[in-house]
Amino acid sequence: MQNAERDTPPRTVRKIAFLRSVDIQRADPYIQRTVRELAGEGIEARLFHTHGQAGDDDFPGGRQAVDPAVTPRELAGLVTRWGADAAVSISLPCENALRDATAKELLDAEGVPTVVTPLAATSLLSDKWETKQLLVRAGLDVPRGFRADSDLLAGRGLAIPAYADALRAQAARIGYPLLSKPLWDSTSFGIRAVPDPAALDAYLLDPPPVSAVVEECVSGDLCSVDIVGEPGAYRVLPVCWTGTAGPEPVFTFADLRWCGPRPEADRAFEPVAARLVALCEELGVRGSVNVDMIYSGGRYVVLEINPRIGGATTLSCAASGTNTFTALADMALGRYAPDAVHRTRWAIEFLSPERLPQGAREELADRVDLVTAHQLLIDGTDHGDIVVFTLSDGEEQQTVKALEDLHAVTGFPRQEVLDKIRTLLRAS
Repeated sequence: MQNAERDTPPRTVRKIAFLRSVDIQRADPYIQRTVRELAGEGIEARLFHTHGQAGDDDFPGGRQAVDPAVTPRELAGLVTRWGADAAVSISLPCENALRDATAKELLDAEGVPTVVTPLAATSLLSDKWETKQLLVRAGLDVPRGFRADSDLLAGRGLAIPAYADALRAQAARIGYPLLSKPLWDSTSFGIRAVPDPAALDAYLLDPPPVSAVVEECVSGDLCSVDIVGEPGAYRVLPVCWTGTAGPEPVFTFADLRWCGPRPEADRAFEPVAARLVALCEELGVRGSVNVDMIYSGGRYVVLEINPRIGGATTLSCAASGTNTFTALADMALGRYAPDAVHRTRWAIEFLSPERLPQGAREELADRVDLVTAHQLLIDGTDHGDIVVFTLSDGEEQQTVKALEDLHAVTGFPRQEVLDKIRTLLRAS
């Protein structure tokens, strides 16, 4: 199926609005490159952002801070009053993608086409239970689970005395440990461990205020992949490895995150990628989606599809030499024509809980191919500095030596991070 928008001759676009709901620094350095390329073509970009500060170095175009409580109608009004010819959503997490998808309905009606997955599909993908049903129908492996309705557990509305026992029976059939995940939250917030029947009893007596998916705990390697494009023209970026899945929730940025050679896992992902692309076609995805998975026993178990760019987008761009933000701008310009995407380099990301020591950034840039080093803020909480660097295949040992020398001089990166990088690269 071809997207009708792709069959329409490109319109004249001179102003593109970028809609953002987290710090723009997390898109460094790729958003800056996109905006500068647009400016070189005489196309003006303006950032409408609800969170964080943005200066010339962060977004070298126009910038407009927006109230975080902005409604879709208000956001659409701001964009149209500026005179945008097109808009692009680069918001996360999912509740903000839903806001932008709703604004798209209003902007499209005003003749301002907006690059974001349509509202109906965004709503489905924002709901973990609905997403699970879509994945099952697409022939993908998912964790076994059930939906726990908060209203029924709390006795709101219709009384169903057997409801809690029905959940206990489903849990017994699946087996323990289990994890409870809020239907609509994302970025690993609100996840609750349910290790045994006693923990489930405690959960049912004091349920969370929102409905949840309760599912089996699958152990393995956490990973994610971005799929970028529009119907008839999708590209699958390289798989990024983001940590270890187990019986307890994990902070998604806490472990070493990387993209590099893993031949057996890459081969196993090929049929999964094909099914995911087919699902994107069915849903009419336009823009970028982020798929969270666990690689376990040679198979990929798909956890969710987020209807937005992902937390590892910078990592996948760095490893593949592509720019997701340029791809999104090209869709707005009606000229998106994706080539096949392959991993061309290693990309490694780690979190430094403290600020980088004085001079460490410059020292790091002298020794490795530094992509970015910036503060990681999530909902106003400072988690330290996030660092991404790349290296070519074959440069593993010299990179380890360069980081060891840097650590000896500055104490950075901290020993536990250095040990993880050393283990990763020396095992290749």
